[in-house]
Amino acid sequence: MVFVVHFLVLLWFILMIDLPNVVREYLPMGGSVKMVDESLKLAYGENSELIKDKRIAAVQALSGTGACRLFADFQKRFLPDSQIYISVPTWSNHHNIWRDADVQQNTFRYYLPETRGLDYNGFMEDIKNAPNGSFFLLHACAHNPTGVDPTEEQWREISHQFKVKGHFAFFDMAYQGFASGSPEGDAKSIRIFLEDGHPIGCAQSYAKNMGLYGQRVGCLSLVCEDEKQAVAVKSQLQQIARPMYSNPPVHGALVVSTILGDPELKKLWLNEVKGMADRIIGMRTALRENLEKIGSPLPWEHITNQIGMFCYSGLTPEQVDRLTNEFHIYMTRNGRISMAGVTSGNVGYLANAIHEVTKSA
Repeated sequence: MVFVVHFLVLLWFILMIDLPNVVREYLPMGGSVKMVDESLKLAYGENSELIKDKRIAAVQALSGTGACRLFADFQKRFLPDSQIYISVPTWSNHHNIWRDADVQQNTFRYYLPETRGLDYNGFMEDIKNAPNGSFFLLHACAHNPTGVDPTEEQWREISHQFKVKGHFAFFDMAYQGFASGSPEGDAKSIRIFLEDGHPIGCAQSYAKNMGLYGQRVGCLSLVCEDEKQAVAVKSQLQQIARPMYSNPPVHGALVVSTILGDPELKKLWLNEVKGMADRIIGMRTALRENLEKIGSPLPWEHITNQIGMFCYSGLTPEQVDRLTNEFHIYMTRNGRISMAGVTSGNVGYLANAIHEVTKSA
């Protein structure tokens, strides 16, 4: 509640000051320059040489979905015969985005049902077997829907293999800060790829980590060879945005740029993001402990090994149906639990219900 109140007060403050000006003016096609600049610092680092050298082409986007769509259209326009490799499973809308941009899709192995963890060997094999110079859609942190992330060592090996094959990594970073509680830590995968000299792309969203779901605030950025190329790429991204939605909305961008551009507000935001992440991590621990205390014979380590807002529980569609029909507990039929909906008040009931439907498993 404190988190929500802070942002409502801040939004009111911004509107009272800036409303007379902003309602009469459009943002440029590339969006708020200040918001974009602050977003790049968050994704690439405060002292990033790429930012200093002006090697990043970036525009404000309609949250993470819009950033992905802009990139998909950019990919189709300039590399019409290319394809995108998408993890199995992934956020279902990823397939819709690249499909509607008319980009051919392929998949790579990611999740191993037997361990409810990463299929690292399958992932690496598919990276090696993909044609040189392929595009891969990667989740920067808190993989949706599984909550399964590679370790830092595994990310380094993945980055190395991308270098060998000349693959292009496009990171969807929808949950920066919501995985570990540290935006810096959650950008580690991106930083590893940058250290290895990859020209990556990144989609950022402020829906979750700032609660700006309805404001649709995000950023698309692409690392380029030099400043000249970055200027050209940004120009083309704006040309794609122009007939699609013309200009991005302003109020959410003002919230983001005001918070990230003010040291005190940013410190407050970082503390609250950590509080939200810690609460979710705590609920993971509580759910696992409750299941083990009940005496469930099944392994539940994956609940605490996974990270982020979602837990890939391993429940079957039939077990999920029983949870819905018998216990009025609702989740997607693939067994994905939204950990943000688990509280100290309902975690015991949830654990008992899960135990009941998995007794015969």
